[in-house]
Amino acid sequence: MKNNSALANFFPPPLLRILVGAVPIAVICYFLSGLHDLRAAAGSMTQEAIAERLQPVAHLAMTEAASSAGSATTAALKNGQAVYQETCAACHAEGIAGAPKLGDKKAWGPRIAQGSDTMVKHAIEGFTGKAGTMPPKGGGSFEDVEVARAVAFMANKAGASFSEPASIGKK
Repeated sequence: MKNNSALANFFPPPLLRILVGAVPIAVICYFLSGLHDLRAAAGSMTQEAIAERLQPVAHLAMTEAASSAGSATTAALKNGQAVYQETCAACHAEGIAGAPKLGDKKAWGPRIAQGSDTMVKHAIEGFTGKAGTMPPKGGGSFEDVEVARAVAFMANKAGASFSEPASIGKK
């Protein structure tokens, strides 16, 4: 069978085989050597580019600390519903890991009967019982009073009448 393509007429078959094998190897070597990117590499060595790469990832700003724990304003702290929506709902909306669902009076009843202080203690410190596990602060990083507010919010949705605390004294 005779090959009548223009390429086969221009290059003899042995040379054509060499070119077909050598050209892809040459292209790969060109890109691996970095020769294709010399202009970009030269631009990255300017004083401004170097200074930008040496900048720290984050900056620490020192502010004046509050003189006492009681000086934090309650306006800066989240209410129970906000804490619930931000963190607690992850488990309490679906009952994950034995968490009582929001508004489920049957599941919340025995917990409410223990009283607000016990429920808040378990929510802040974490608790493992027969029904499931509660990680400390629900796995969030809230102030104790915010956790207590979330406990009051959830318990009240199940029939309790806990007041949302303005603050919590450390024991």
